Amino acid sequence: MQRFAPDAVLYFVLTSGFPVRSFLLVAFCGLLGLSRPVAAQLLKAKPTFTRADTLRGALTPLRTCYDINYYHLDVKLDVAKKALSGSNEFRFTATQDFTRLQFDLFANLNVEKVAYEGKEVPFTREANAVFVTFPQPIRKGQRAAFTVFYSGQPTVAENAPWDGGLVFTQDAKGKPWVATACQGVGASIWWPTKDHQADEVDSMLISISVPKGLKDVSNGRLRATTPLKNGYTRYDWFVSNPINNYDVAMNVGDYQHFSGGTYAGEKGPLTLDYWVLPENLAKAKKQFAANVPPMLKAMEYWFGPYPFYKDGYKLVDAPHLGMEHQSAVAYGNKYLNGYLGKDRSGTGWGMKWDFIIIHESGHEWFGNNITSKDIADMWIHEAFTTYSEALFVESQFGKEAAQAYIHGQRRNIQNDEPIIGPYGVNKEGSSDMYDKGSNMLNTIRTALNNDEKWRQVLRGLGSTFYHQTVTTEQIVAYINQQSGHDFTAVFNQYLRHTALPTLELRFEENRTLARWIANEPAFDLPVQVRAKGGSYQFIKPTTRFAPIEVPGLTKQNVEVDTLNCYIGILVE
Repeated sequence: MQRFAPDAVLYFVLTSGFPVRSFLLVAFCGLLGLSRPVAAQLLKAKPTFTRADTLRGALTPLRTCYDINYYHLDVKLDVAKKALSGSNEFRFTATQDFTRLQFDLFANLNVEKVAYEGKEVPFTREANAVFVTFPQPIRKGQRAAFTVFYSGQPTVAENAPWDGGLVFTQDAKGKPWVATACQGVGASIWWPTKDHQADEVDSMLISISVPKGLKDVSNGRLRATTPLKNGYTRYDWFVSNPINNYDVAMNVGDYQHFSGGTYAGEKGPLTLDYWVLPENLAKAKKQFAANVPPMLKAMEYWFGPYPFYKDGYKLVDAPHLGMEHQSAVAYGNKYLNGYLGKDRSGTGWGMKWDFIIIHESGHEWFGNNITSKDIADMWIHEAFTTYSEALFVESQFGKEAAQAYIHGQRRNIQNDEPIIGPYGVNKEGSSDMYDKGSNMLNTIRTALNNDEKWRQVLRGLGSTFYHQTVTTEQIVAYINQQSGHDFTAVFNQYLRHTALPTLELRFEENRTLARWIANEPAFDLPVQVRAKGGSYQFIKPTTRFAPIEVPGLTKQNVEVDTLNCYIGILVE
């Protein structure tokens, strides 16, 4: 069955001769998830999860018993063998008494030993989880440390960043070029860690040893470069701020460094550093200068200060499209405006700036500063960051351009599955978290009808949840409190159901009635309606029919603000 774009629905109903009662049936089928063939829906297999999924995704007592304070990851890269060897020190604070804990490392990598207080301690493995037993109880509040020594050939990514692992390729001169990309699958695909987003390490030293002639660029600031006896060079990068596991990055190549100077931001001067391959130097100087300062200005205006002044801001050439690696954003957009030279919105506005610089840098605020505790809530990363693209457009070209850009994002929406995924199994929801999530946020902004208050809500998220991990409920509760409107049912409709809320307008002889058709019984989004040629005014329907008063409104001239609100329309 044809799925109609919300903007086309009203025109279709009024001009096609399609019976309105039949159309109402279509609308309700959409709410039930039956707008595609019923057989296809019934035959669609429900996802099944294994114990390995639970070990990876669940916050069990063996994980919550300790709070990570500091890592020292010390790794040697063997490019020829595509192998890693080294160690990671875990410093932690016990949150309860325990003798056993879990960390994570993919099963294809070998745990050589686990050392605690100078002695090896026993461990067992199940799937990609490793369980360590200590010789005596570690008491609540105690600070302790253990070190994991490991080696092996990590998974090689075939289509990074869409799958996880290491990328091994060469630059234009045939020199090795290696990078990590592991969002979703997890950092434990290449280093031992407590691989759950709920617990971010407070600070971290990343030591990467690479063959002579190559450089490593990782997160944070470069503390030391040390030539080693074996023809390797070790690069020590220190991260001063909390960082989520998947952001920890290794980028190895014949990099050249140049400074972008400093940006006069809200917290003072922010250093801008760029690491690129020699063949990209001239293009990088032009592209980065054109995009980074206006990006920072827009993001700080809407979201508050850049969250990682201590660690600086870097862009790093990557052999994949890009990734939001904290303070070391991976860049692979080929120095083109748009998304690899194309406009995802189809409006033309997306061709006026570099998508990867804007989008991946936007993740510094949502994804890196504010991180979802469970990947099921990854919409917190992607909806706000996809929306940040439009806010950047607004800062450069005005609100009308931004609204057109957001509307254009709808061409990518599938309405196939809920945006929020299943909890506790390391599974994200629908990819609609990007563009549908962006349109949801813009719909809420439109309903709020106070742009300055909306800006303060967005900035308040950044300060209230500064360097924290959060849940959907926390984000929604904060927006409700600060906006003065309970948007819980609105968020639930867009995040937990596939169907769009549909505004039903019923024209009777002496009155006009309105209601929302929605899965959420309490759905009550304010929306703008007008008679064609008139001025928009807000109505506040609920899921029960109630009269509305809009001067001059008829079945033939009714217009609903579907440009700014992502909704369906039904007129009787």
